[in-house]
Amino acid sequence: MSTTQPIRKTEDIEALKRYFLYEKPSLRNYALLCLGINSALRIGDLLSLTWADIYDFTHNRFLKHIPIIEQKTKKPSRAALNPGAISALALYKNSLANVKGTDALFPGQGRKSPLSRSQAFRILNAAGQALHLETEIGCHTLRKTFGYHAWKMGIQPALLMDIFNHSSFQVTRQYLGIDQDDIDQVFFQVIL
Repeated sequence: MSTTQPIRKTEDIEALKRYFLYEKPSLRNYALLCLGINSALRIGDLLSLTWADIYDFTHNRFLKHIPIIEQKTKKPSRAALNPGAISALALYKNSLANVKGTDALFPGQGRKSPLSRSQAFRILNAAGQALHLETEIGCHTLRKTFGYHAWKMGIQPALLMDIFNHSSFQVTRQYLGIDQDDIDQVFFQVIL
């Protein structure tokens, strides 16, 4: 399991968004960040997406779900496209000319093939370092950030286990980076 942690502070998430919008503008990288933290997809699954996986070119609209076969588990899955993801993807799509369904959603330098996992890592990690974030940013950070914030919002652990395809809550707990500070916070919130 990766040693990266989720981005716990929403202000750090917003700083990363601003970084890709204004400081080192890249709507591709902005859309990758936004889709990653809003979909809980593994980085390999994100990078393998084409435009046809998320956009209906016949009706000119984004799909409601991303249907995938998870690369790691080989199991079918669906991730809903929420307004945060759609907003970033629409901004990105509108900046491109002649997008085709077969085009990689997040192309590498050659624009023919998808961004590699190592390129995605370098992009995300460099942004985190440029912003001096406490959390070391890696590819799994996006998925973990989704889970951590869902858990903080009160989403049931069993549902998160299902979303992540984990075999136990212990795996999910470790994956989300639930630490002693999170546990201590419960004691200060429950005052009887």
